[in-house]
Amino acid sequence: MKRIKITVMRMARYADLMEKYENPIEHACSMSLGQVFIAEGWQKPQGFCDSAWDSVSPFVMTLAHGGGDFYDGWMKNKKSAMISCNDGFRPVSFLIEALDEDART
Repeated sequence: MKRIKITVMRMARYADLMEKYENPIEHACSMSLGQVFIAEGWQKPQGFCDSAWDSVSPFVMTLAHGGGDFYDGWMKNKKSAMISCNDGFRPVSFLIEALDEDART
């Protein structure tokens, strides 16, 4: 299986929606812009958000097993995907890329 690089590319925050609809949360997201995680095959990297993993894991699994070319040419790099977490108040966008070397598992 391939190792997968997951990079935090963009972080949004919709304060108006949070104020109107969300109950206050102290530590909703601990990601930082430019942060990099390495998935060893299909396994969730340590410290990666559980909710974000639910969104990105199908793409990580596909890339880890040598797949790609999602949605018939969506990405310029066929061994990558740009996926956002499912948090409607503070979505985080991740660039997911297959690395050339195999996982050490």
